[in-house]
Amino acid sequence: MQILILNGPNLNLLGIREPDVYGKESFPDYLEKLRKKYPDVRIGYYQSNVEGELINKIHEVGFTYDGIVLNAGAYTHTSLAIADAVAAVFTPVIEVHISNTARRESFRHASYLTAVCKGVIMGFGLNSYELALLALKNNSSLKQF
Repeated sequence: MQILILNGPNLNLLGIREPDVYGKESFPDYLEKLRKKYPDVRIGYYQSNVEGELINKIHEVGFTYDGIVLNAGAYTHTSLAIADAVAAVFTPVIEVHISNTARRESFRHASYLTAVCKGVIMGFGLNSYELALLALKNNSSLKQF
């Protein structure tokens, strides 16, 4: 099984940026633990602060991988282009957020991605990624083709 974790803008600053909201652990440290815990899953990782690069990566893996765990960061609330990219591919995508965006500022309540993703997991800190990975791993029926 091959799953890509795809992180959007400012998520390269995890562990530094607003630790009271996003925690104190860096994503590379968390990813290393996740890969050790699930050696049977090939977990790819890509992060970009650039919208077009995220879209290119969705296109690149969206027809061959078993799943994408997508935290589009602020693009969640602004990017029709990323939503269109998710809708265009066959690979199931799960939207992930570290914080519970429904309990934050009102502009974070709307997501262009939710309607085109298989599901949404939010509010469990970095463990939101593991929950999404488990959903993909344990539900082969999520695959569209």
